[in-house]
Amino acid sequence: MSQDSQLSPGDVLRREEPSHALYLHIPFCATKCTYCAFNTYTQMEAIIPSFVKALCLELRILSQARPGLPIHTVYFGGGTPSLLTASQLHAILDQIASGYKVQPDAEITLEANPNDLDEGYTKELRALGFQRISLGMQSAQEKELRLFARRHGNAHLLRAVSAIRQAGIHNFNLDLIFGIPHQSLPDWQESLQQAIHLNPTHLSLYALSLEPGTPMREWVMSGQLPLPDEANTVAMYEWATDRLNAEGYQQYEISNWCRPSYESRHNLQYWRNLPYLACGPGAHGWANGVRYQNLLSPREYIDRLRQTVSIDFPLTPVVAEHETVDRKTQLAETLMMGLRLTQEGIPLHQLQQRFDVDLLQEKKAVIQRFCETGFLEITAGALRLTREGRFVSNAILRDLI
Repeated sequence: MSQDSQLSPGDVLRREEPSHALYLHIPFCATKCTYCAFNTYTQMEAIIPSFVKALCLELRILSQARPGLPIHTVYFGGGTPSLLTASQLHAILDQIASGYKVQPDAEITLEANPNDLDEGYTKELRALGFQRISLGMQSAQEKELRLFARRHGNAHLLRAVSAIRQAGIHNFNLDLIFGIPHQSLPDWQESLQQAIHLNPTHLSLYALSLEPGTPMREWVMSGQLPLPDEANTVAMYEWATDRLNAEGYQQYEISNWCRPSYESRHNLQYWRNLPYLACGPGAHGWANGVRYQNLLSPREYIDRLRQTVSIDFPLTPVVAEHETVDRKTQLAETLMMGLRLTQEGIPLHQLQQRFDVDLLQEKKAVIQRFCETGFLEITAGALRLTREGRFVSNAILRDLI
């Protein structure tokens, strides 16, 4: 057994990767998208100032429990973080800078709705230190945007991209959704072509998921909309993979492509199963060997953070659920997330150092079988899914675990 195996999961992680990612959940939206199952709320703009103060207090409580914790990515997600004013974002960033050791080259990202980004606001974002914007494009088809109840159209998207460039922000992502009811392959091709034409540094492409409690799922289940066609959805994914490769984008994760060196550093922290703090209502975090989730209600979140208290890091007064993640679960989750990384895969030497596991020996028969069928490959000391293996990844993961 290695020396690492005698340490707690939190000790191992701190020694290997002392720097954390930081996720901030901004739960407010002007409208609710029909596919969205995230913890978001409309018609709550009046409490945003109180929320910002509470979020700053949560950040302070965490930093007091672990002073000077290194942070290398900060991600404002939601919800719609671009509903916050520049002064509100400034207050949050100031709190982070005062309590944490933010790395000089830290990646700082803001999710934004295209409607919210004019030239003035975007220049303020750049001045605050945001170097990366993630835009919810979703589609170039007006009919699909209406189906989603999105509040932007193509004209808003073009203005937003122009504003981003005018502000001197060169790193931006576009989110798109495929596998939509009534969506044809030409519809999808047109949407992706428009996204490529805008030349983003990063693209995230997600097959529509019919989440419980969403209008989209209810419409499909009641027969008002057809169930998305699985074969058509696969064809869309395959076409996108080929098209983006031809355009010079590198696929580094099952749903993510980028220009060289423009991977999302924040999301890589998740896919490498490394620690991240999460603040805000409903946010999920994992640090010090503990997985946790904050309570959902913004108003209750604000009420719970009326006073500063001492905590057992990372459990603040707004944590609703938490559990210690044992070594076996950490290993399984590292395998699951690592298989999503299409280029990096699971570095076998790093896995052995971290968990004292020789995967090639312990799962020799399973790995050999999937390599022979063309679903797995070992390249440069890493275990990776092949392109064909991505469609049977659940079966591969089940046998590996």
